Amino acid sequence: MKNSNRSILIGAAMLMATSAIGPGFLTQTTVFTEQLLASFGFVILMSIIIDIGAQTNIWRIIAVSEKRAQDIANDVLPGLGYFLAALIVAGGLAFNIGNIAGAGLGTNVLFGISPQLGAVLSGVLAIGIFLVKEAGRVMDRFTQILGFVMIGLTIYVMFTAQPPVGEAVTKTFVPDTIDFLAIVTLVGGTVGGYITFAGGHRLIEAGLKGKSALPEVTRSSVYAIGVASIMRVFLFLAVLGVVSQGFALDEGNPPASVFQLAAGNIGYKMFGVVMWAAAVTSVVGAAYTSVSFIRTFSPTLERNHRYLTISFIAISTLVFAFVGQPVSILVLVGSVNGLILPIALGVMLIAAHKSKIVGTYKHPIWMTVFGIFVVIAMSYMGIYTLIDGIPSLFE
Repeated sequence: MKNSNRSILIGAAMLMATSAIGPGFLTQTTVFTEQLLASFGFVILMSIIIDIGAQTNIWRIIAVSEKRAQDIANDVLPGLGYFLAALIVAGGLAFNIGNIAGAGLGTNVLFGISPQLGAVLSGVLAIGIFLVKEAGRVMDRFTQILGFVMIGLTIYVMFTAQPPVGEAVTKTFVPDTIDFLAIVTLVGGTVGGYITFAGGHRLIEAGLKGKSALPEVTRSSVYAIGVASIMRVFLFLAVLGVVSQGFALDEGNPPASVFQLAAGNIGYKMFGVVMWAAAVTSVVGAAYTSVSFIRTFSPTLERNHRYLTISFIAISTLVFAFVGQPVSILVLVGSVNGLILPIALGVMLIAAHKSKIVGTYKHPIWMTVFGIFVVIAMSYMGIYTLIDGIPSLFE
């Protein structure tokens, strides 16, 4: 494999992985571990298997068709791509406000400045990446460095927490309880919404596509899930170590209390770094991917996609700085976001068997079957969360 290709593949994988590892990822993992204890290992294992099934399907079909997801969707059914793009952009914008808020919280922990000021400074830094001529390369390197920093610090906290590793391994395969809602929540948090498309679209932009690239694309898709899962496993063990010692986590900020209880004030500062890194890389990933869903709709959008990305980050930052987190919008769009993966994956599976889209490529039967299983499971839970989410807006 050429060094340039290797760099692109790793960059795409890290973009997807760090897009997944955001403020919600940290909180979600912490809360579920506190509830399920060592049995949460089983949830992680099942979600990894489903994540790989969903992501390898999507990345392979994007690569072999040599088109972005919205254009594939329009080829399957005219207008469907616009609908998918609207869902992605709306969800990406709403969650980017949450990501910006997380970046502000991280800087508040580190430097004591207000979350609003920290959010604005973080937003300016993210915008700076897309002002550079080689924005794609800078984005790849930025997410790689911060991704490894996050994992490294979490490993340190895990060791200081002294988790019961033997029990965690046992319960991963023989759990006390099986929580299906937790499994689907983790899948949605790892490959839901815009996240799974971040790396796939990055590969298309970098020119790594076609049938000949499929082995590399498949490896990159699995590597991306692997990185996100490693972070999940280490955070799970860190939380398990803390709660196994009888400590109660702070309900207001569960992941912060894990780092603090495990490693004192130094651990708390480490949480600030991890939270900021998780949030700002998710800001970059959400903006890049959301804009990648609309840039192909006209030559003007394609020509000005960099400025669209900058505007996307600026709007997210300004909304948080002046309005705060619009909870009602986040709830509603979060519920809708749960439907994006089954819709998108379903469209991709149909496209995989249309010769006008994929040419002579033959999609493996087992991947199609696996993909259909994911579509059914995520559709059920997506509809459930949508029905559950809308009434909560009026409470």
